[in-house]
Amino acid sequence: MVAFLVSAIRLGMSLLLGSTGETITEKVGHLNLGIPGIMCVGAACGCYAEYLYFKAVGVAVVPILAIIIPLIAALIGGALMGLLFSFLTITLRANQNMTGLAITTLGIGLSEYIINEATTIFTKGSKYFTAPLIPFTDRLGVFGDLVLEYGVFVYLALAIAIVTTYVLNKTRVGLHLRAVGENPATADAAGINVSKYRYVATCIGCAIAGLGGLAFIMDYLKGNWEYCVDTIGWLAIALVIFTVWNPTIAIFGSVAFGALYVASSYIPGVSFAGKALFKMLPYVVTLLVLIITSMRKKREHQPPQSLGLSYFREER
Repeated sequence: MVAFLVSAIRLGMSLLLGSTGETITEKVGHLNLGIPGIMCVGAACGCYAEYLYFKAVGVAVVPILAIIIPLIAALIGGALMGLLFSFLTITLRANQNMTGLAITTLGIGLSEYIINEATTIFTKGSKYFTAPLIPFTDRLGVFGDLVLEYGVFVYLALAIAIVTTYVLNKTRVGLHLRAVGENPATADAAGINVSKYRYVATCIGCAIAGLGGLAFIMDYLKGNWEYCVDTIGWLAIALVIFTVWNPTIAIFGSVAFGALYVASSYIPGVSFAGKALFKMLPYVVTLLVLIITSMRKKREHQPPQSLGLSYFREER
């Protein structure tokens, strides 16, 4: 049971990073279905940067650099994909749904190219990400295993989600972001630069999502590259809806999604088909949440009014 919960939390934090990034993006009215591809690119850039670092220094590895370099690479990779999405949807006013799907296809293919160029992924690099940040946790029994026995990504994901909630709900910047997502014409009339806020929020959100892809590979899979990062990306998008666009609720929702996704691996005698059904459960739960929130029609549980719509200033 402890191993199951630890696995669910590790996977959940990858989902939390992806959903937090998508929440920031959607709060300004951008429906970014390119998150799966962006998480793939973030994971590939981080892994490739780790590969280049280990190749350059040999055995003289500095642990802090083995963590920081992949993190920066994943952030840059995700941000660049977000910049591409923003250019297409804001400057060129392309359809957000089609652009997002194209970004996903591009990101999956680009990540495969980057990883094939690396030839080898150093799984030994993952030990710097999975090593507990707090020493002596092995002496604390079950409490230490469940709460403290984690590496940098778990605590980083929690911190980003909490800070994001605070910024969105308690700061002027967050107010402007939400105003742009709800009614960009009104925000523009109030002197808020709609294009600027959408560009910046989308790039930041995509950078955070890129971290989620790297977390999935380096923390959950312990450095073993698998071409299933895009699956986690779709789960992250579903998590945004499940948690009604609230990163704090997403902390608990991400663990629940992670538990549902990995449960079949800890239940004896589950067939291959049964495992596939278990992995469908997060999406089924998301559909139920959509139905319930639609029936209640509470404003705080609804997406931003301009979500998925391009803004044409000339029509204001």
